[in-house]
Amino acid sequence: MHSISQYQEFVTSHFNSLVVSKEPINLYEPIQYILSLGGKRMRPVLTLMASEIFDCNYAKAMQAATAVEVFHNFSLIHDDIMDDAPLRRGKVTVHEKWNINTGILSGDAMLILAYQHFEEYEPKIFRELAKLFSQTALEVCEGQQYDVDFETRDDVTIPEYLKMIEYKTAVLVGAAMKMGAIVAETSQENAHLIYEFGLNLGIAFQLQDDFLDAFGNPETFGKQIGGDIIENKKTFLYLKALEFGNQDDKEQLMHLFSIQPNDNSDKIETVKTIFNETGASNATQHAIKEYTQKAFDTLKTMDISEEKKQILYVFGEKLMKRNV
Repeated sequence: MHSISQYQEFVTSHFNSLVVSKEPINLYEPIQYILSLGGKRMRPVLTLMASEIFDCNYAKAMQAATAVEVFHNFSLIHDDIMDDAPLRRGKVTVHEKWNINTGILSGDAMLILAYQHFEEYEPKIFRELAKLFSQTALEVCEGQQYDVDFETRDDVTIPEYLKMIEYKTAVLVGAAMKMGAIVAETSQENAHLIYEFGLNLGIAFQLQDDFLDAFGNPETFGKQIGGDIIENKKTFLYLKALEFGNQDDKEQLMHLFSIQPNDNSDKIETVKTIFNETGASNATQHAIKEYTQKAFDTLKTMDISEEKKQILYVFGEKLMKRNV
């Protein structure tokens, strides 16, 4: 086994050597550009780590890890178009640097390129990887559509929200880990359990992201505090506040999430106060711990050494930081 930082070095080195230079240049240059922006690249790291958890050399899983990262970046190009986002990882987004049509077409090409990386594997493994990938890609699209639908709905429920973040975010985390298990040719039970580990950790991570968006430290969170409140996003915190709040709380919250003031500072502080006073903050923290524990529970029946279980446990603890 290697450390997370070592896996990140392996992935970075691989992507630095991955040259996508074909004709027409206006199709492939945007692909090279988005892949060169880097980011944390945690999904491919998870694929490599999972392969070694099941006694396979990480190098064998590199093509599957590449497919996961190429797909993830494809989804980012299209998400940025849908959100009309000007920046990605501090750099100009693809559709802003080129144009919307190029962003759509280059994204489409990335989805196809992701599949091609599976062709490096023998037929049995290829089929399993492709089947998992197709299901996951479809679920990510479904999650994105749910997210779009929720923007204009006032009746979103907690189960609907959890399903949305599961599909939009968590399934790709679970799939990234399961791909490592498939390449390692471990048992179906182990592959299922590592998927569940990643899935539940992914849900916990997104819930924590919701919480930190409102209550995180601006110096360490890496994004604007209160961004979800400014954008009137119906997060787990918001939905729990509606569930627990009295009539005045609900009316005030729904009003605040229907306006876009020039100065959002008062809005952010008022909403955060409602989140705290209604118990929504505590409920969110509880849900984060609940889903993290669900992830850890899968380790108990996984057929690996205690040492490797501990590696996954420590990784989960580190990812969640548990300081919420």
